Amino acid sequence: MDFARMHSTAPRRARDPAPRTRAGRAFRVPTLKLPGDMLTFLRAGLCDPRRVGAVAPSGRALARLITSEIGGASGPVIELGAGTGVFTRALLDRGVPERQLVLVEAHPHFARLLQNRFPAARVLVMGAGDLRRIDPFEGRTAGSVVSGLPLLSMPRSEIMRILRGSFLRLRSGGAFYQFTYGPRCPVPGAILKRLGLRAQRIGWVATNLPPAFVYRIERTRRPAARTR
Repeated sequence: MDFARMHSTAPRRARDPAPRTRAGRAFRVPTLKLPGDMLTFLRAGLCDPRRVGAVAPSGRALARLITSEIGGASGPVIELGAGTGVFTRALLDRGVPERQLVLVEAHPHFARLLQNRFPAARVLVMGAGDLRRIDPFEGRTAGSVVSGLPLLSMPRSEIMRILRGSFLRLRSGGAFYQFTYGPRCPVPGAILKRLGLRAQRIGWVATNLPPAFVYRIERTRRPAARTR
């Protein structure tokens, strides 16, 4: 008998667990593989679920719908909550030059990803409510704002700040595009009325995860006077 072999202190190689069986056949549990953007999104959501506000990145069908009324002449364009850049790619496909895009993203990890993927665009690492403090196009106004923000999870005061700043940067006739997972506009009617805005649903995407509705928000008149 080889006692040296019996008492060896060398680490042993871990054995694979016994395969599970079904109807007498051995099988192994498959490893779940997710696309890179999905993993990035899930990690960010676990760290800050309120800021991310979704269970998965927006799908391509939703990106096509929310950018369907935007073209090369719509530039410059501001994107709020750009995330992994799904809407950004759709804007490029619509003919908006990358250099005419301003991507607002508060999550540092997503912001770094956007900078790498769209080097000609301007990435602003900040909350969308601070847009009124920054002139991203140095005096020029945007033709469209595309929002991927989770408005349903935000307080009304924050929604007000976001819309005020966005329409300050939008030229006359410009529109704010927002998607939501609910069948109603995520901007309360009282806020729309106070800011002199109106919302119209332009479509919905059943294949998105979860299904999503898209609204166009635009000016109707001068905003109501603020009361003290």
